[in-house]
Amino acid sequence: MHGTWSTTMIGSKPAEVYDLPQGTPARSGLLFLHALDEDSLRDHPAFTRHFDALGLVCVCPQGKRTWWADRPCPDFDPHLSAEKYLVQEVVPFFEQRWGLPPRALALLGVSMGGQGALRLAFKHPHLFAVAAALAPTIEYHELYGQGEPLDEMYDSKEQCRQDTVPMHIHPGHYPPHLFFAVDPDDAPWQRGCDRLHEKLVALGIPHECDLTTRGGGHSWQYFYRMADRVMSFLADGLDQQSRRLL
Repeated sequence: MHGTWSTTMIGSKPAEVYDLPQGTPARSGLLFLHALDEDSLRDHPAFTRHFDALGLVCVCPQGKRTWWADRPCPDFDPHLSAEKYLVQEVVPFFEQRWGLPPRALALLGVSMGGQGALRLAFKHPHLFAVAAALAPTIEYHELYGQGEPLDEMYDSKEQCRQDTVPMHIHPGHYPPHLFFAVDPDDAPWQRGCDRLHEKLVALGIPHECDLTTRGGGHSWQYFYRMADRVMSFLADGLDQQSRRLL
C-alpha cells in the first residue's frame, strides 16, 4: 500500500502534497523546491519510492519563477515573496496537517530550487536543520538582464548577486546537515558550487558535497543518478534531529 498525492491550497497558492497510507504516522516532512520547469516530485519515483519506508510526507509548493527569493515576483504574487510564503505559510502547514514541528523538516531543491534550498537553510537554520541541493544554480545573478523575472525583482545585477547563497552564510549560525552536488559538466553552474565549497571549508562549516559524479549534466537524468544518495543523507539528518528533539 502506498501513500497518495493531492493538490492542496496552502494559503492562496496551490501545492502538491504527499500523504502516507492511511493510519501511518508521519515521522518527518520534506519540503521540495522546484526548478524553472516547475516540476514537482509527484512523477519522479526515484525519490518518492523512499517516502513510505521513511515515514516521510512531502509538500511541493508551486513557486513560479521566483528563484525562491525574499523579493516580490509579479508572476507569483505582487506583495508576498516566495521565501516569506514558505516560512509563514508552508512550514506551519506541516504542523497543522501532520503535527510536525520545523525541526522535523528537511529541504530539498533542484536547479533553481537547489539554490533556494541552500539560501533558506543558511538564512533560517532554526527552521531548516537538514537541507540538500542538486545542481543548485547559485550564481543566478548571471541571468540578470536576459528577460527573466529577475529583472523586475532586483534593481541591478550586483543587487541580485548580493542575494545569492554565499552572501547569506553566517560562520556561527548554519544548518548542521548540509549537502549539495553538481555534475562537473554542468556549465555554468558548476563554478558556483565549487566556490561555495571553498568558502565553507575556509569558514570551517561542516557539509557534504559531490562535485565529481557525472550523470547527464543539468537534467533529471543527473537528479535520478543522485536520488538514492541524497535521500539517504536527508534520512540520516532527520534521524539525528529526531533524537535531538527527544
